[in-house]
Amino acid sequence: MLVAAAVLWLWPSNEFLLLPDKARPVAPLVSVRGGKDPTGPGQVYFDAIIIRRAKLFEKIFPWIHRDATLVSEDVVNPPGVNDTQRLKEDLREMSRSQDIAAAVALKHLGYKVVLRPTGARVKQVLPGSPAAKAGLEPTDVIVAVDGRPVRTTADLRKLISRHKPGETVRLSVRAPKGLEELRARTVGDGKRPVIGVLVDQDSQVKLPFPVKIDAGSIGGPSAGLAFALDIVEELGHDITRGNKVAATGEINADGSVGEIGGVKQKIFGARHAGVDAFLVPVGDNARDARKYQGGVRVIPVESFQQALRALATLPDKR
Repeated sequence: MLVAAAVLWLWPSNEFLLLPDKARPVAPLVSVRGGKDPTGPGQVYFDAIIIRRAKLFEKIFPWIHRDATLVSEDVVNPPGVNDTQRLKEDLREMSRSQDIAAAVALKHLGYKVVLRPTGARVKQVLPGSPAAKAGLEPTDVIVAVDGRPVRTTADLRKLISRHKPGETVRLSVRAPKGLEELRARTVGDGKRPVIGVLVDQDSQVKLPFPVKIDAGSIGGPSAGLAFALDIVEELGHDITRGNKVAATGEINADGSVGEIGGVKQKIFGARHAGVDAFLVPVGDNARDARKYQGGVRVIPVESFQQALRALATLPDKR
């Protein structure tokens, strides 16, 4: 009996647990030339989640973790991606989100920021798609199709649409190991030829002065909104008004805020930190957060500008 219990408790399953991590202030991670960390209770907090393989016991009795979610491996690791590869991709996502967050924040404050489009960045590769068979992976950047440059996502759509379903496209891809050339056969989705990827804009960021963000081993793009808000705060704009404000959401170069995963765990992390308000992307993220909000005020936002306007309506606790 004891041996069986030990096996259940120690042996990993083929599924994963998403667990909350207490929300923490962003300011200690951010260094802005000419800026300073905010003092007093009002600060911006970021939320992370803990992802680990579930033990057999946790898989059989998932209710022992009230604030956790049990998910299959393909939800955490895309097909063909192992734990190590996923962690590397998450760190690349984090690095990119930091650059974009700094650009959005400084541009809002009136500084000259250069955002030069440099390709279509792969966010997701659909399982079994031509792109998957060709070897495309998340965070790869498509820089040319059939030898013609791709600088924007519109360029990619336009060049692929020149083909008929069943024809092969030649893709020039900037990957972590260097420039690659891949070939993918297009398929029809009822309206136009596609290769089975979801993409967003990749950009080269040039800032007027250094902004350094050290998130350590934390990966993923979901802290982008929190980073951007904290940069504004550190440059002398008291946007939190004395409130403890947690924020989550992927921030894009145009200031829009994209959906993220693990919202259930993040609202629990915000509650554990005792925050007053939690900014989350509109839609499913906001609906999920409200299911578990407790005493935290959940504020749905779809852009950086909207987030700033929402913060201006919070009660002044200074």
